[in-house]
Amino acid sequence: MPVVPPSPPVPDRDGPRPAVGRAAEYFELLLGDAAAIEYERPLVRARAAGADADELAELDRVKLLALEVREAFAARRRRESELTALFDTANDLAALRGVDSVLTAIVRRARQLLGSDVSYLTLNDPARGDTYMRVTDGSVSARFQGLRLPMGAGLGGLVAQTAAPYATADYFADPRFRHTTEINDGVHDEGLVAILGVPLVRGAQVIGVLFAADRTERTFDRSQVSLLGSLAAHAAIALDNARLLEETRSALDELSAATRRLRAHTASVERAAGAHDRFIDVVLRGGGVEDVAAAVTEALGGSITVLDEEGRAVSPGADAATELPPDPAGALTLARATGRTVQDGSWWTAAVTVGSELLGGLVLHREEELADSDQRILERAALVTALLLLIRRTAGEAENRVRGELLEALLSPGLRDPDGLRERARRLGADLDRPHAVVVARVEARCRPRALAAAAHLAATRGGLAGLHGGCVVLCLPGLEPGPAAATVRRELGAAGAGAVTVGGAGPAVGPGAVAAAHAEAARCATTLVALGREGDAASADELGFFGLLVGEGRDVPAFVWATLGPVLEYDARRGTDLEGTLEAFFAAGSSPARAAESLQVHVNTVTQRLDRIGRLLGREWSSPARALEVQLALRLHRLTRVDPG
Repeated sequence: MPVVPPSPPVPDRDGPRPAVGRAAEYFELLLGDAAAIEYERPLVRARAAGADADELAELDRVKLLALEVREAFAARRRRESELTALFDTANDLAALRGVDSVLTAIVRRARQLLGSDVSYLTLNDPARGDTYMRVTDGSVSARFQGLRLPMGAGLGGLVAQTAAPYATADYFADPRFRHTTEINDGVHDEGLVAILGVPLVRGAQVIGVLFAADRTERTFDRSQVSLLGSLAAHAAIALDNARLLEETRSALDELSAATRRLRAHTASVERAAGAHDRFIDVVLRGGGVEDVAAAVTEALGGSITVLDEEGRAVSPGADAATELPPDPAGALTLARATGRTVQDGSWWTAAVTVGSELLGGLVLHREEELADSDQRILERAALVTALLLLIRRTAGEAENRVRGELLEALLSPGLRDPDGLRERARRLGADLDRPHAVVVARVEARCRPRALAAAAHLAATRGGLAGLHGGCVVLCLPGLEPGPAAATVRRELGAAGAGAVTVGGAGPAVGPGAVAAAHAEAARCATTLVALGREGDAASADELGFFGLLVGEGRDVPAFVWATLGPVLEYDARRGTDLEGTLEAFFAAGSSPARAAESLQVHVNTVTQRLDRIGRLLGREWSSPARALEVQLALRLHRLTRVDPG
C-alpha cells in the first residue's frame, strides 16, 4: 500500500466544527499515517468546543475504530514486508548450492528478519539420538557453539522432539523445559534470555531447529513465530534441495570416476594385449632383450635399463646414472624376493629369474605412477626376458662347447686331420686360413666362468674361437694384430667382471698347424708379464721388445736387429760412415763421449756430432736405459749374425 506523507492538522478557522467534520479528521490522520497520539487531538478540540457527552462518546468510538484501522494497515504493511523478505530469502536460498552456504544464509536471514541478537540452527543426529549446534550468527561463546541437546531437553530439544514451535521471554524462569546443567551453562555463557525455536521439517521428519534469541527479555508474538516458521519451511526445502544436489553431484562424480577407471582399465587391457602380442612376436622371430625393452617403452613410455644379476646396467649409456634407482642392487634383490615390481621413486624394478636363479632385471624410469595392470606388463616383460636369456644361454653354451672342443683339438699335440678341423671351423663361421691373433688370458679361478662367457661372446661376434685350456682362457681372433688383440681381450674380460686379467698375445697364426705354436708363445708372454710384476696388463711378444726374444719360440732375430738398428745400418751403408762403430765405442766407454773419442782416436766433438745423428735416426729416447739395453742387444746380435741392410 502506498505511504502518504502526513498532512498537518486542519485548523478550525471557522470556529467549532460539527461532529461529522471532526470524525472526518480521522480519515485525514489515517491518510497521513499520523502517529497514534495525533488521534487524541480531535477529541480534545471537541471537549474544548463544549461538545456534549453523546457527541464526545461517538467521537471516541470513531477514534478507536480509526486506531484499529491504523493497526490493521500497519499489520498489513508488516506482512507485506515479511512476505517480500521471505520471497527474497527463497530466491537467495535457491541460488545457493552447498549445504554449508545454505545453512549460513538461513541463520543470517533469520537474525535480520526478527531483529534478534543471536540466531542459530541445530540439526538432528539420528545415530546419537540428539541434536547438535550446526551454525550460529551473532554468537560469542565457544561452549554455546559446541552444545548438543538431548531430545526433549531444553527448548531446542523439545522443539526437535515435538515438531512444534516454542518461545519463551525468560528461558531460565520458564518451567516448561527440562533444564540440564550443560544446556543452562551454554545459554548462560552466551547471555541469552528470550528464545524462539521452530522446527525444520522434511516430509514428516524433523531434521533440525531454527532459533532466534535475545540477550534481554522479549515476547515473541504470533506473527514473529509465523515468520520464523515460514523461513524454516523455506530453509528445509532449500536444505533438502542442496542435499539432493550434493548427492547428485557426488553420484555424478562417482560415475565420472567410474567411467575414468573403466576407460583406464580398458586402455590398460589394450596395452597389455598389445604388449603380449609384441612379446610373442619377439620370441617367435628370435629377437633379443633390446626388442623386449622397446616393446615395454612403447606400451608404458619412459625408458628401460637392463640389469645384470648384480644390479649393474648391461649396456650403460651416457646418462645411465639417471636411469637407475639409488640402490639398483637392493631393488633387484627385493623384486626377486617378492616376485613383484618394486617402486623406488620414479623407478620400477622387475627381477628376471629362472626358477631360483637371478639372471638380471628390468628398470623402468617413468615419472607417472604405474598402475597395477602396467606393473603386470613390466613383470611379463621380465618373464619374456628370462625366456630369451635362457634360450640364448642354452644356445650359447652349446656353441661355446663346440668352439671350445675345436680349440682344444687345435692345441692338442700331434695335429690330425687339418682339413676336418677347417670344415668344423667353417661351420662355426671361422676361417682358420685367415691370420689369427692367439691370446692367452690368465684369470683367477673364481672369475673363470664369467671370463669364459665374455671371451666366448667376443669370439662369436668376431668369427673366432674361445675356450679354456690349461687353466687359462684362450682366444683365436681373426683380423687383429697380437698387441691390439691382447688389449681388446683384457678390456672386454675386465668389463665383464673377471677381475685382474693378464693377457699375452702372439701370432699371426695361419692355418690349423700354426695355432699351437702361437698359443705357447702367447702363454709365455702372459707368464713374463706376471714375472715382471705387470699383472692386469696386456702385451704381445713384439711389444715386450728384447724380452720377446727370451719368451718367443722361433723368433726372427734379423727382424729384431733390423727393427732396432735399421736406420743406422742403412745410413752407414749408404754414406760409408761408421755410426755402428761409434755406438759400440760409446757403450763400451760407459756412455762417455770423451772416452769413446779416445777409443776411436777422433775429437770429442766428432763423437758428439755422430751421437746427434744417431738420435735423429733412432729417436731421442735411444739412450734411455730401456732403449739402450735393446740397442746394445741388437748390436751384439748384429755382430754375431752380420745382418745386412735391405
